[in-house]
Amino acid sequence: MTIAFTHLDRIYIDGAWHAPGGGSDPVINPATEATFAHAPVANVDQVDTAIAAAREAFDNGPWPRMSMNERADVMADMARALRARQSQIAELIIAEVGCAQPITHGMQVDNPIRLLEAAIGHARRDEPERLPITITPNAFAPDGPQAIGGTTVVREPFGVVSAITGYNFPFLLNLAKIGPALLAGCTMVLKPSPFTPFSALLFGEIAEEIGLPKGVLNIVTGGIEEGQLLCTDERVDMITFTGSETVGASIMAQAAPTLKKVHLELGGKSAMIVREDADVQRAAGMAAMMLSVNAGQGCAIPTRHLVHNSLRPAFAATVAAIAGQLKIGDPADPSVAMGPLIRESQRAKVEHYIKLGHDAGATLLCGGKRPDGLDKGYFTELTFFDDVTNDMQIAQDEIFGPVGCIIGFDTDEEAIRIANDSRYGLNGAVETADAAKGYEMALQIRAGSVALNGGTGMMSDAPIGGYKRSGIGREYGPHWIREYQHEKSVFYPIGK
Repeated sequence: MTIAFTHLDRIYIDGAWHAPGGGSDPVINPATEATFAHAPVANVDQVDTAIAAAREAFDNGPWPRMSMNERADVMADMARALRARQSQIAELIIAEVGCAQPITHGMQVDNPIRLLEAAIGHARRDEPERLPITITPNAFAPDGPQAIGGTTVVREPFGVVSAITGYNFPFLLNLAKIGPALLAGCTMVLKPSPFTPFSALLFGEIAEEIGLPKGVLNIVTGGIEEGQLLCTDERVDMITFTGSETVGASIMAQAAPTLKKVHLELGGKSAMIVREDADVQRAAGMAAMMLSVNAGQGCAIPTRHLVHNSLRPAFAATVAAIAGQLKIGDPADPSVAMGPLIRESQRAKVEHYIKLGHDAGATLLCGGKRPDGLDKGYFTELTFFDDVTNDMQIAQDEIFGPVGCIIGFDTDEEAIRIANDSRYGLNGAVETADAAKGYEMALQIRAGSVALNGGTGMMSDAPIGGYKRSGIGREYGPHWIREYQHEKSVFYPIGK
């Protein structure tokens, strides 16, 4: 069976499909290690051409000059076109990412489209801001009549945007760049992870179907050299990137000489605080289920579980029992709860950290090895360590795999201190029977979002982003497109 969108063997530049200058690369199903398609690879010259197309479309094309409602109408067509292809996109994600089907259909596909739909609604309400009328002395005639005037704050598209995305939630990450940037009136060159190229190339088909003006969205592939051009070229006004903190820091350095705006959503080592009054069964179940999401390959997944010492033995026993019941395997099977890691290199990294946990003296509760009977695919077991201290590498470094750490505490103040003792600050969680106290603690956690007693499960109206080394800027919510807009104040007199 041919996987949807894998027929796309060209790159999309200036409204047309072009033969790849860099040949093609195999795309591997991480659950089977089998090549299921070959993806086109752009070269540096083609990335240069894509940047030129985006620059021309912004400087001289119609897209930035359309009204917000006109752009929103086009993007609403995009949302409808994506809705019509939901099942095909899910089929692709299962093959490209190896993500279990329940997570794929919900978090990987449906949720991103809902976020776009919400962004379109917010964009339609994006109006200029009129400041209060002011009366001031006339600087040139102090004894004469005073001056009266007003100010209107308008928002305009930032310009040409380079978007570079990761592999773990590729459709979400690509759409989270395309949606707000294009709504704002920007033009874009999108470069996806080489592991998940088709989740980006499919947007070329969508752009053609909805009549997006040429050059507004360009989709290229490639490696480090191609990515560097997107970060250094003076024709690019802004870079938006989702990925690791190491690459994020490199992008900032590359962008600095041309003073580009940089928008980053980076790593995390999020803490879930389980207070002494929490429902330990519920908290342990949440911990295991969340860590299993996409085999732990999610920047916002809680991986540090800060558990009150009075509950820690029960939490540890429960989380190990639940983890042992979750089915691991090929997500082509709808009963599978957790699929593989993306590549052997990522599994090797996870196994390295498991060894570090052993060597540091942490107690292995469950997992810690490759699952029995799965000889093909980049699988690893759902793993939890107890007796972890927050200074251990497994507690400080982003592993990006299904490895959880249980850290004990005795007071709320100690829990907050441990939670904030991290170079990251993306997400957090508090489990407690005292919701008011939990809310107070959430306010003290230095992170861009905190889920109290499981949160709401929805983020279409909430801004999400990082503190510290977890990133710069926000995504989602009513002001999402403002990351891609300049603000301009227009001052004017009233009357004479």
